[in-house]
Amino acid sequence: MPAFPQGRHSGTVVPLDRANVDTDAIFPKQYGRSTARSGFGPVLFDHWRYLDPGDLDSDHSRRRPNPDFVLNRPELRGATVLMARDNFGCGSSREHAVWALRDQGFRAVVAPSFGDIFRQNCAFNGVAAIQLAATQVDALFTLAQKQTLHFEIDVLSLRLSGGLGALPFRLTEREQHLLTRDSDWIAATLAQRDRIAGFEAARLAAQPWLDKTLDTSQDT
Repeated sequence: MPAFPQGRHSGTVVPLDRANVDTDAIFPKQYGRSTARSGFGPVLFDHWRYLDPGDLDSDHSRRRPNPDFVLNRPELRGATVLMARDNFGCGSSREHAVWALRDQGFRAVVAPSFGDIFRQNCAFNGVAAIQLAATQVDALFTLAQKQTLHFEIDVLSLRLSGGLGALPFRLTEREQHLLTRDSDWIAATLAQRDRIAGFEAARLAAQPWLDKTLDTSQDT
C-alpha cells in the first residue's frame, strides 16, 4: 500500500526542533542487523527517546521514556508528520533510518533541507521529504509552541496546508510516482520509458557517431 494512495495525507505534526539530525540519531547503528524493513519503530531516536540504554535484546516497552523528548508527548501519540530543522538525515546512507520512521507511522518529514541520500531513501520507502523555506519552518515552529499542528499534504498538487495556509513545495515526478503507487525504483524508471526513448532518439540524431561500432570482421 503506497503512503499517499489518493495523493493526500493528513496528520498530526511532531515538531523536532533540532538541526543536523544525522542517521545515527534517527536509527542507532547497534540495531541495524536486519534488513526486514519492519520492527524498527520502537528504536527511532533511541538515544533521545529513552532514559535507559537499549540493545538488541531489550524489551523497549519496558524502557523508561524520556518525558522531555517531543515524541513522547501524549498529545502527539499517533502523529504521522515530523517537522525538523536544516540538514535532516545527514550522515551515512543508512536506509534503516527511513524504515524506522515509516515503521513508527510517519508518512512525511518537513524540513528546510535534507541529506541527499536520505531524501532518495524516503521516496523509495513511502515517506515524503518535503522541503520548505527556512523562514516558513521557523514560523511553523513558533506556531507549534502554542498549539498542536495538523498538516494536510497533497503530493500531486504539491501543497502543504496547516498553520500558514497553503505552502507550495517541490517533488520530482519519480518521487510522486513512488509515493502514490505500489512501486519501486525500477518501475518508476520504466514509467518514464517514453521520455527515455525520446531522449535517446534526440541524442542519436545529434550525435550519431556515438552509436557506431568498429567493424572488426576483417581484423587479422
